[in-house]
Amino acid sequence: MTTSTSFDTDVLVIGTGPAGATTALALATYGVRVKMVTMFNWLANSPRAHITNQRAMEVVRDLGLEEEVVKAATPWDQMGDTLFTTSLAGEEIARMRTWGTGDKRKGDYIQGSPCTMLDLIQPEMESILLKHAAIRGAQLSFNTEYLSHVQDAEGVTARMKDVLTGIEYEVRAKYLVGADGANSKVAKEIDLPIVGEMARAGTAYVIFNADLSKYVEHRPSILQWIATPEAGFGEIGMGLLRAIRPWDQWIAGWGFDIAKGAPDLSPEAVLEKIRLLVGDPNLEVQIERMSTWYVNQAHATEYSRGRVFCAGDAVHRHPPSSGLGSNTCMQDGFNLAWKLAYVLKGFADPNLLESYTAERAPVGKQIVARANQSRKDYALLKDCFNFGNGVDTIAKLLDRMRDPSPAGVEVRMNLQKALEIKSREFNAQGVELNQRYQSSAVKPDPRDGVELWTRDKELYLQATTRAGAKLPHAWLVDETGHRISTLDVVGKGQMTLITGLAGQAWVAAAESLNLPFLKTVVTGAKGTADLYCDWQSVREIHEAGALLVRPDGYVAWRHSDAVWSTDEAASELQQALQSVLG
Repeated sequence: MTTSTSFDTDVLVIGTGPAGATTALALATYGVRVKMVTMFNWLANSPRAHITNQRAMEVVRDLGLEEEVVKAATPWDQMGDTLFTTSLAGEEIARMRTWGTGDKRKGDYIQGSPCTMLDLIQPEMESILLKHAAIRGAQLSFNTEYLSHVQDAEGVTARMKDVLTGIEYEVRAKYLVGADGANSKVAKEIDLPIVGEMARAGTAYVIFNADLSKYVEHRPSILQWIATPEAGFGEIGMGLLRAIRPWDQWIAGWGFDIAKGAPDLSPEAVLEKIRLLVGDPNLEVQIERMSTWYVNQAHATEYSRGRVFCAGDAVHRHPPSSGLGSNTCMQDGFNLAWKLAYVLKGFADPNLLESYTAERAPVGKQIVARANQSRKDYALLKDCFNFGNGVDTIAKLLDRMRDPSPAGVEVRMNLQKALEIKSREFNAQGVELNQRYQSSAVKPDPRDGVELWTRDKELYLQATTRAGAKLPHAWLVDETGHRISTLDVVGKGQMTLITGLAGQAWVAAAESLNLPFLKTVVTGAKGTADLYCDWQSVREIHEAGALLVRPDGYVAWRHSDAVWSTDEAASELQQALQSVLG
């Protein structure tokens, strides 16, 4: 086992998916030497993930890529209503306002973040992240297979193979990040405990090209659920048409019985299925790719061993329901990157890295459960359709849905209840933004007590400045008169001390410490004017109190009461920094 102190890089990242790419991008942005490798000759080769939620957009905003991502994506207003219909050309059963675009929820989403949701397929998101990681100094190697590693007290030695030449060689790094997907070799090698079930259901996916704009331009939607007896198998009980590129590239999806083996994906069978879902028996399509994937429900309870960390699908494996996959992967990388950077630069004790599992493992467990529950939550809709119990044609389905008898009334009332349940998949802002961290990198105020939730925790964001919560968004005004978010004055790789005009003791205290990673923001001052009084209404602390915000935008510590003494402020701030960073 080598113990050489000569390092090829500070951090070696295995995998170029959303987790690996975000980790490498953030590290390069923070000035850390990072090398990223993938065994493939390019990026994701299928649309895979596509929903980009507000928290993921806040990450790319902090990393300076929001404008580029917005230009490449399907905008929020085009994500639209989710349809439940007998076919794309056929009669509708219901529409559901989704992704926060409906009148009842749009204000919640606008108030909760400076960023909107977007729809951007994984290959395009990855290309943006990787391009800028490379521009900022990250090394990137394609066709490079990770084989194994050994670690010692000083670093990690990884064995790699050039898949084009077959040549094997070693890379020496101080830390290793395994972001190598659901079959993670790194996670297996360090024996991370994975709990749950793999491959509990199967889905067929077909990517095809066809201009379907006449069916959707008047009702833009990225998801169209097709209720038809021929596609009524499985948990969801419907077929799917998902827009990849409005409105000429699509995915057709349907469940299959894994006990009976792989589904029939012959060109003839696939074309028939696509025409059935679209509702056009003469539709001409160009089939790009056919594949199957399996529904997983598994998560790691630990994310690291020594100097080796795992992120993304390596530690949380679940279906795409609720659109949480790539978003959570990116947040894993963003959480880990600043901690690695601070340890490598000597700003923090290596014990800071232990907070990664403490903070992200509960999130991984939560989103795995939520994504799988979102599939199970189609049960009441399936009961409404009643496929296989006398409803074996579209005509019988429509008769059932329009029955004027008391039985029909009951079906329609259940349909309403079913759509309300599905809000926990399609309008779950709380699931996406309400994470609360508990770790050594958070110093809570014991006086805060247990947080009380005033509304449904999954559906609604509860903004707070409590330690462990994401800093609330509020609009400030800069020196030019333009609006900036509170999220724009924190982050960028720095710890931020936030106080008000009355908090001059905190300003002096921070100046006396003279730490290269700590900046001070005075709300109400020129450049961060609180002209709307938005921040004043959500800060939950005295104007002469203070918040310490981490580089990832989470509140590390708050002092709610006014402090007028510089000595007291310095003592409190030093204790907070020492507690959080060591």
